[in-house]
Amino acid sequence: MHDTLRGCLWMTGAIASFTVMAVAGRAVSLDLDTFEIMLYRSLIGIAIVLSVAGMAGTLSHITTRNMRTHLLRNLFHFSGQNLWFFSITAIPLAQVFALEFTSPFWVMLLSALILGERLTPNRVGAAILGFIGILIVTRPSPETADIGQLTAALAAIGFAGSAVFTRLLTRTERITCILFWLTVMQAAFGLVCAGIDGDIALPAADSLPWVVLIAFAGLVAHFCLTTALSLAPATVVMPIDFARLPVIALVGMLVYAEALDPLVLLGALVIFGANYANIWFETRKTR
Repeated sequence: MHDTLRGCLWMTGAIASFTVMAVAGRAVSLDLDTFEIMLYRSLIGIAIVLSVAGMAGTLSHITTRNMRTHLLRNLFHFSGQNLWFFSITAIPLAQVFALEFTSPFWVMLLSALILGERLTPNRVGAAILGFIGILIVTRPSPETADIGQLTAALAAIGFAGSAVFTRLLTRTERITCILFWLTVMQAAFGLVCAGIDGDIALPAADSLPWVVLIAFAGLVAHFCLTTALSLAPATVVMPIDFARLPVIALVGMLVYAEALDPLVLLGALVIFGANYANIWFETRKTR
């Protein structure tokens, strides 16, 4: 099978996994808070990573080098993931996913600050256009202000910081090492944050399958996305990733009776267009 077609198929797996994680996150939010969700998701994740690494013979890839970078990466990711889990319970799912698409713009800005990468004119233009898309999605005003929109936007910044430090780690570390410290550190963060009030709720019997599903879907989503980008050009993969928005909008309408907001779709299209244009310019410049 051609690598491009295989990359597209892996991308559909990522879309399905992200959608499943959003639905499962809403289902379990009635029983657990976001910190407890992250705690149990990470504990299950540790078991998954160690089991798969043991079967693949990659346990030796786990090192204690770059622990400071692992810590910074996981602080960003833990913050972003908690804000994302809160957002999917506070605002329509389509809004959350639309605002999540702004993460690449924050990656550009953070890469300039942390990695010393140049802010080229096309990157600045893409960021400005993306910000216009954010305004279309959120339409900020005293009447429409919603905490869920703010947390979804901040979640995108958290994911961007995680991506930048992941880029640093991949220079010296293998994927098993990165995933191992991801799950271990975030389990520790979740334990501290969930237990700070002295009360950590255990998942109810009907919530446990959802928690397991969140853990599997999260790992599978990122594995599918990484594999897709390794097989096919970003200019092919990213348009498919945009299908997450109409898919989750349809799920929100059918499962949660959320109205389809044309302006959310328009704003997301502007954000996607800015992302795609920047990718096109970058790949053209590389060639």
